[in-house]
Amino acid sequence: MSSNTRVMDCTVGDVWEILSDGWLYPLFVVGASRMRVVDGGWPSEGTRLHHSVGGWPALLDDTTEALECEPQRLLRLSARAWPAGRAEVTFRTRAQRNRVEVVIEEDAVSGPGRMVPSVARQPLLHWRNEETLRRLALLAERRAAG
Repeated sequence: MSSNTRVMDCTVGDVWEILSDGWLYPLFVVGASRMRVVDGGWPSEGTRLHHSVGGWPALLDDTTEALECEPQRLLRLSARAWPAGRAEVTFRTRAQRNRVEVVIEEDAVSGPGRMVPSVARQPLLHWRNEETLRRLALLAERRAAG
């Protein structure tokens, strides 16, 4: 499993405002191109983001489902991106005075992506999620600044 951590200059609430707005996912999730539909109640357990991945003209429609949500603390997702397969992604937040530590963990759990050896898969996931956290920080810190 790939794990990345970033400390952001904002509050847990600022980060959760971004994570709780499914329409914002293409702004920070590397590979997400557009949102098509966000289920009402997102990110409660069982709700889904209906998104597209890739670049035009090779866009693929797929979904991400919230598996577990503890607001202000944890969001665990099942992200589909065929033909690569399915991954589980977990965001964890922890307040640190006027800052927040955000951890993202991800690994392929099914499909062709799971067949890629871990030694090759983990560095790619690590790089991708480093950029995802950078983008999330830009959004959350900007929101905190007003």
